[in-house]
Amino acid sequence: MANASAKKTAANNERTISNLRQGLLIVITLSMLIRLIFRTKSLSPTQPSFWIHIFSHILSTITARYLSKIGEPKRSATGELISPGEDLNQPGVTEWYFDVIYVSWACQLGSAIFGEMFWWLAAAIPLYAFYKIWTSFLGPYLGWGNSSEPSDDKEDNTSQQTSKRQEKLKKRSERGDPRVQTKTLKKQQ
Repeated sequence: MANASAKKTAANNERTISNLRQGLLIVITLSMLIRLIFRTKSLSPTQPSFWIHIFSHILSTITARYLSKIGEPKRSATGELISPGEDLNQPGVTEWYFDVIYVSWACQLGSAIFGEMFWWLAAAIPLYAFYKIWTSFLGPYLGWGNSSEPSDDKEDNTSQQTSKRQEKLKKRSERGDPRVQTKTLKKQQ
């Protein structure tokens, strides 16, 4: 018997997978229909944009199928929830998969409507990947991107941060609570 959070995750995953499948079908159909009507030349295999378009469809389809596979809830023969699947709303790599899908869809529809120059938007995917790799791994490893001297803002934040226990003890001492004893140091002359 699954608990409430597992059921909620399973319901969210089913809704997300359904939206992915519908979105994939709509984007592929619309982009192909618009190209057939208005941009017939772009459907020629001799055009580079044709191959970019095909690659983009393959990329978004494979990514969507992977997300569907890992997020699909598993149920018993009676319909009882066995496993909710991986949470598709979690941040990190799963979120990046969705970003790849959405950028691919935007490029497919945008290039069909506005022209082939819209494919340059797809450059956002490797640029963002390079940015994340640089800021997360390479920059700190090479010593770039973080300074060895803390800034004034960091010092102010650390001096102002106190734990809940420290705050409670401070309030008790201000009230004169006998459980909190403060020692005063005498200055030696």
